[in-house]
Amino acid sequence: MENKSHALAAGLFVLAVTAMVVALAMWLTRDSGSYKAYELTTRDGVSGLQPQAAVRYKGVAVGKVTHIGFDPQVSGNVLIRIAVDDDAPITPTTFATLGYQGVTGLSYILLDDAGKAHPPLPPGPSGLPRLPLHSSPFAQLSEQGPVILGQVQEASKRINQLLADDNQKRFSQALTHIGDAAASLDVLARRLDRSVTERLDPALAALPALAKDASGAVQSLKKAGDQVSVMADAFGQTAQRLNAPGGPIDQAARGAQTFSQAADRLKASTLPSLERAADDTGRAARQIARTAADVSANPQGFIYGSGPASPGPGEPGFVAPAHNPQ
Repeated sequence: MENKSHALAAGLFVLAVTAMVVALAMWLTRDSGSYKAYELTTRDGVSGLQPQAAVRYKGVAVGKVTHIGFDPQVSGNVLIRIAVDDDAPITPTTFATLGYQGVTGLSYILLDDAGKAHPPLPPGPSGLPRLPLHSSPFAQLSEQGPVILGQVQEASKRINQLLADDNQKRFSQALTHIGDAAASLDVLARRLDRSVTERLDPALAALPALAKDASGAVQSLKKAGDQVSVMADAFGQTAQRLNAPGGPIDQAARGAQTFSQAADRLKASTLPSLERAADDTGRAARQIARTAADVSANPQGFIYGSGPASPGPGEPGFVAPAHNPQ
């Protein structure tokens, strides 16, 4: 009987300690905050996301995941229900994505603000407001995986074509040609070095003498320029004297004007008189010529006078002269 009482006391003590531990755990893990429920729906997979997973707003813990299931409104979509602290700055532009905790594979809900308003989603059968759940970078990477693999395969195929035996031979030949070209450049550099040493160095040594001669030539050019400047000043002064009022050019212009006036007077008065005298002289010469012709035709006119003129052929009283044969 005594053994049974000891066993009963030990059992009661264990039960009391267990109840105290449970009560302490519940007291330590109690959450007295005020939360508001939201729903998220997505067609992407949510592997790694568990109930009681953290909900963070820009990295700050603001709630937890309360339920994960299927969306009764959209077939094939996953429905996630979260509880968010009332103090979290949830706005109409807030959206959610899946975040991953390092290499553990565990996920959490990450809330952020896009800065532009989203169209409000209709509430679910539970009447809770819904937030848009965007695809995470890993989900986008998994969606683009086949495309990336196809591009990698295409790149590998082209690399294999580039590294074919024929192309390798061409690369080898090209490397050989490059080596020959490098050797030729080395020889050319040596020749240029020798040319510089043998030809340019003497020329550089002669540069001081050439510079001295050039300085003398510059001085000579300067003197010639000074002389030309003096001559130009003299020509300028001469031109000023020639163009001065009453100067040679002005006097020559006046003489030309006087000569022009005299020519105008000669043309207006003297030339008409000379023309009339020439006409009178011509008429007198013609009369003298007619008189000489009359005298030559009838010289006896000086003795008997001119008398009537003899009729000519075809006129009345014309008698043809008699023909005297020899």
